[in-house]
This record gives sequence, C-alpha cells and structure tokens, in this order.
Amino acid sequence: SLCTSNIISNILPPVSLWTGTAVRYLDKKESVKPVISTGSEQRKVQTKSKKTLAKPGVKNIVLVEGVRTPFLLSGTTYADLMPHDLARAALQGLLHKTSLPKDAVDYIIYGTVIQEVKTSNVAREASLGAGFSDKIPSHTVTMACISSNVAMTTGVGLITAGQCDTIVAGGVEFMSDVPIRHSRKMRKTMLALNRAKTLGQRLSLIGSIRMAHLTPELPAVAEFSTAETMGHSADRLAAAFGVTRLEQDEFALRSHTLAKQAQDAGLLSDVISFKVPGRDTVAKDNGIRPSSMEQLAKLKPAFIKPHGTVTAANSSFLTDGASAVLIMSEEKALAMGYKPKAYLRPAYGTPKVLARAGLTMDDIDVFEFHEAFAGQIMANLKALDSDWFAQTYMGRKVKVGAPAMEKFNLWGGSLSLGHPFGATGCRLVTTVAHRLLKEGGQYGLVAACAAGGQGHAMVIEAYPQ
Repeated sequence: SLCTSNIISNILPPVSLWTGTAVRYLDKKESVKPVISTGSEQRKVQTKSKKTLAKPGVKNIVLVEGVRTPFLLSGTTYADLMPHDLARAALQGLLHKTSLPKDAVDYIIYGTVIQEVKTSNVAREASLGAGFSDKIPSHTVTMACISSNVAMTTGVGLITAGQCDTIVAGGVEFMSDVPIRHSRKMRKTMLALNRAKTLGQRLSLIGSIRMAHLTPELPAVAEFSTAETMGHSADRLAAAFGVTRLEQDEFALRSHTLAKQAQDAGLLSDVISFKVPGRDTVAKDNGIRPSSMEQLAKLKPAFIKPHGTVTAANSSFLTDGASAVLIMSEEKALAMGYKPKAYLRPAYGTPKVLARAGLTMDDIDVFEFHEAFAGQIMANLKALDSDWFAQTYMGRKVKVGAPAMEKFNLWGGSLSLGHPFGATGCRLVTTVAHRLLKEGGQYGLVAACAAGGQGHAMVIEAYPQ
C-alpha cells in the first residue's frame, strides 16, 4: 500500500489540542514554568559530532527547497483572490527558485482545510495554473492544521515505496472568502425547485419559503463531534495545566519580537514576493506586531468569558497564505545537481519520533513547534516536563523533558508569522532546515497540533555541508 497513515497515526497527546478530552490538573508540586527566552541574540550552535540517522537499505529522502507566499491577515491584500491563486504563486515561486524542469515532477500533493467548493482538488487547479503538465497526477489532503504535514509525509511514502523520485508538496488556506451556505431547509427547497416539472409545483415550493429559511449557515472553527471551538479547547487546556494569562501573554510577545527580529535580519528567506493582480506586490508577512505586556493585558478573554485566559493577542490569527516544498530521493537530487537542505525523518509524536531516532531532547539543536495558541504551547511544554503526565498518558516511567527555550521557535511562530491552516507544516519544516544551516546544528524537531486531538512530529537532519 502507498498509504502513509501509519506514519502519523497514534499521535501522543503532547502535540495535540486534545479537543473534547478531559485533562486532570497537574499536582502543584509538578507545576512547571518554562523559562521564556527572548532570543534577542541569534546563538550560533556549534556542529556536534553526532551519528547520522540514515539506515542501511532505507532510501534517504531530502528537502531540496521550500518557499511560501507572504502570510497575510485575512481580509487584506489577498481578499479578492481564490485559494488556487495563492497555491499557484507558491508553486511558481518554487519553480523559479529551483529552476526545476516542470516535467521532472512525479506527483503534486497539497493540503487545505476549508475548501473552496469550486476548486475542491486545489492541488490540481494550482498545478495546472502554474504550468505543470496535465499528465502529472495531483491530489489534495486535509487533516486540519497538519494538512501540509500530511502532504509531505504522503510524498515521503511515495518515494519510500519506490513509486516516485520527485514530489512537490504544499498547502494553502484562504480565510478571506470562506463558504457560507444557505440553511438546510432552503437548500432542500432549491433542489426540489430544480426537479419541479410544472409551474404549479414551482409556485408551491416558492410559497413554502419562510424567513427562517434565509438564515445562512456561517462557518465556524469548531469540532463537529464536540461543537467546541479551538479557542475554547485551548482555554481549558491552559487551565488544566495551570498556565496563567501572564505566561501566555509573555510567550505571545516573545513570538512577535523574535519574528520581527528575523524579518528585519532577512532570515525569512523562504518568503517569495507576489504581485497580487490589480494590487501591490507583497514581500513580507503583515501580522508581525510587537507590542507590550501592558497593551496585551488590556485585552479581554476571547472564548471563555469573563474568566478565560486565551485572548486575540495570544492566539494565532486568521491568515491567508500558501507554501510549497520540493522533496526528492537523495540519489535523484544529486543526479539533478541539487544541494539538499536536509534529510526528512517523519514519524509519530514528539516522544515517539525521538525514541525511533534514538535521540533525546538534548540532541535536538532546533525546535519549531506550531503555535496555535500560547496556552496550547505552554501546556505542551509543561506536559513534556511532567513525570506524572508521562506515566499517566504516555506509558513512560520518566518525563520526556521540555525543549530548551534558547533553541525554540527563534524566528517567531504561528502567533506572529500567521497560520494559514493548510500551509503551516511546510513553513515549519523549511524553517528548521534554514535554522540548522544558519546555526550549524544537526538535528531539528518539528511538531504541530491539529483539531480532533491529533498531531504530527518529524525529525529533520541537516544535510552535510
């Protein structure tokens, strides 16, 4: 089977939002407050002499390049576009940056969450628009906020199985224009009108329409199974782990501060310029807004009122954007003259991916975790640093240990850079590869949560320079 669901199944709770799951409060003696490093100085990690994770007889899979459009607040410069426009721009940016022959690609996979009904297979529409051959198959996947992670691991599976050598994976999300449906009663009436054969039948159906039929169904970022929004889940998770409003605001300020420093220093080299039709060229993310603790403290709870701790400022914002990565077998990449950026080593959640690789937290030089909410990140850090949590939920005798904050999300994260649901995974992977190169590290760890209590983790190994 070419299915790679085994790669991302059995995800452990530490990389999840745990939607709809009851969580016991940690004992007070186990309460952990991770040190929040501002990271104002970009540390240079000395390359350590570590073993490679390559295994005999197992094909090495490499990240050749990764790009993304600027991530913009929804309702701003991208507002008049469609999702495939952004995805097409990312694909064209990848082609331009790599000089990749379009006929060299074996398969294209894209992730997205809230689908535009006119372009349900957005991977296909975007690839055709970018000029790829219609003979190259393309499909779209969805797994909430790890949709592009799934796109990448699906590509890894195809290469591992020997079906492909060159994969383009990516993701896109467009929150400026989400589908708004008629009510169910109105939809049924309209479908019946379409089937009506006589004028009398049509008039009867039109006469049955009431004002209540005209109430639209607005989309909500909520779980179908629990009807709970992500923000509500994050608020409960933060409370369960004793994460304070102050801690969340501090982490949010850290994210924006580091993102601004990285942007000003030109470190966000995966961002491509995009000429928006009929509007200006955009070249950088527009949601990075360093503030002050005093300003953040003025905001009211956004979900659980009046006593919640999750606010608009310590949550990721609705974002438009797209990303794309070029993944190849190492043999193919070298044969085509490419210098890969990193090896991809996908697996389960954070503890399992480390165990499978034979690594510990101390071996990881670069951490890039998805920041859906500051409360979700802080809760995960506390869970990783808790013996009780490890024993109760993970079947471990001792804790995994929290990441060192001087290695953690040093170029900002989803709170500040933005979070187009379907595109964030590729940004995380590309950022790890770039940071390993910049800082001289060998191993990076990507982790991301997803709606439904799911998640994904991947070890990335720097390519020998």
